[in-house]
Amino acid sequence: MALNPSQYEISDIFPSEHDISDPSLADAGRARIEWADRDMPVLRMIRERFEREKPLAGVRVSACLHVTTETANLMRTLVAGGADVVLCASNPLSTQDDTAAALVIHYGVRTYAIKGENTETYYRHIDAAIEHRPQITMDDGADVVGRIHSLRPEALSEIIGGTEETTTGVIRLAAMAADGALRYPIIAVNDAKTKHFFDNRYGTGQSTLDGVVRATNRLLAGRTLVVSGYGWCGRGVALRARGMGMKVIVCEVDPFKALEAHMDGYQVMPAAAAASHCDIWITVTGDINVIDAPAFANLKSGAIICNSGHFNAEINIPWLEANAVTKTELKPLVVEYTLADGRSVVLLAEGRLINLSAAEGHPAEVMDLSFADQALAAEYLVQHASELSAGVYPEPDEIDESIARLKLQALGIAIDTLTDEQSAYLNSWQMGTV
Repeated sequence: MALNPSQYEISDIFPSEHDISDPSLADAGRARIEWADRDMPVLRMIRERFEREKPLAGVRVSACLHVTTETANLMRTLVAGGADVVLCASNPLSTQDDTAAALVIHYGVRTYAIKGENTETYYRHIDAAIEHRPQITMDDGADVVGRIHSLRPEALSEIIGGTEETTTGVIRLAAMAADGALRYPIIAVNDAKTKHFFDNRYGTGQSTLDGVVRATNRLLAGRTLVVSGYGWCGRGVALRARGMGMKVIVCEVDPFKALEAHMDGYQVMPAAAAASHCDIWITVTGDINVIDAPAFANLKSGAIICNSGHFNAEINIPWLEANAVTKTELKPLVVEYTLADGRSVVLLAEGRLINLSAAEGHPAEVMDLSFADQALAAEYLVQHASELSAGVYPEPDEIDESIARLKLQALGIAIDTLTDEQSAYLNSWQMGTV
């Protein structure tokens, strides 16, 4: 249902069925959503099929995702498939208020998201999504799943399955499954090849540095970047930083990833040692206190620190709060902590996702693949959830491959196909050296 904000008061149309900052931003939001849609051809093709087939007809979906223009196009796709959708923010600083307004006003999606919302409001919004009595949960960090299992177990009775978008969320869900606490099947969309190869590497690499530059307007070339974590996100950040002329140091706990970083041409050292070289530090691990007291003790004065992992726990901000003698907001999202010895540490975006807090997140062309994964995973759950027990499942390879093929089709790229002879050879053990 499309509404004209000039004719109606929002509270008259959706009483208590949304919470957004400013409905007058809806037209601007719609323009940006449509702009993003131009670079999301795979999701658009899926949306066109969903419109015809209605594979999600009547299915209640509660989505806790970053409320961005790209997410809005996923919501449009779910609605086209017949789903009854409620959306809330998965991070207090990642919401685009104009996008949230457009979702409510122009696309009829019940949305609970305000940029800069406090913790109380954040969880109130999550509770609103749970009140929707979801049959499918769609998470970005597993906050909805965690809250349902710990505080809202009555919601479990109608849930058939869920999806999870982030490395951090998959880690949390795997821990729940290992403890026997997880009560329904969840597809780890994050681990799909079309997600982590592209979203985590190319998306995080570009959008993270975009966030740092927008927040600080600092020249990157010639400076030293420390990146904690050399998973797909860390690889992307390091690659893009080197391409911008930065010297890159990698901090890792995994010996294989550390060795890979070394072979890729980066310096590798412990965090406490890297701190004395650091101009800019980016964490992308999904763990807690990655930048901690030993690193702060050696950190070069004036160093800028930020996080591109899901939660701000990657930086020990309580240590900074406790040990700083002064705290100064230099500009929005840029806060300087001065320590007792006179050194200063500059924290960006409260330690929250720098690429979404200070910039616009991943480019639409990258999110095209990730949200295609989300849409097709939801369809798969409707078709197969009754066959799955509680646990964390990989996205089926056939879905992953179909998305890659759709992307190639959209790009106008053709690839070879195995001949019958080649297929037989690859599946035979009798054929050897000739």
